[in-house]
Amino acid sequence: MAPVPRRRPARRWGTFPTTADIGLWASGPTAGALLEGLGLALYDVLVDPATVRPREQRTVRAEGSDPTELAVAFLGALLLLQETEGFLARRISARTAGRPARSVVARLDGERFDPARHVGRTEVKAITYHELLFDPAAGRARVIVDL
Repeated sequence: MAPVPRRRPARRWGTFPTTADIGLWASGPTAGALLEGLGLALYDVLVDPATVRPREQRTVRAEGSDPTELAVAFLGALLLLQETEGFLARRISARTAGRPARSVVARLDGERFDPARHVGRTEVKAITYHELLFDPAAGRARVIVDL
């Protein structure tokens, strides 16, 4: 009997074009899953994630007065970590607290930027509130980042 091939789970994050910037999208069953997806989409804009090795770990914490503000604060914390330490994540595991989610603690597995292996794609200047959607009940999130 032939082995049954395993199905790879569908990617639950990505990017979409906008007029002058780029958008990040994620889908998932929880606020934590949405934040993980948005974070991975952010790193995908910065560098090819296939080139990032999970050699080191970092912990990122963020808070917001509501889930929308939390999403912006979390992505801003990831961007700050990349800018100050050159850290790129390959995997993100996020746990949120509050109903609705108002804080997150995330473990990032990745490594520092290595110009010999990582080719920078696009510089992200800031996370915006423009057309931001963060809806864990519907399992959808969209954020536009400023390039």
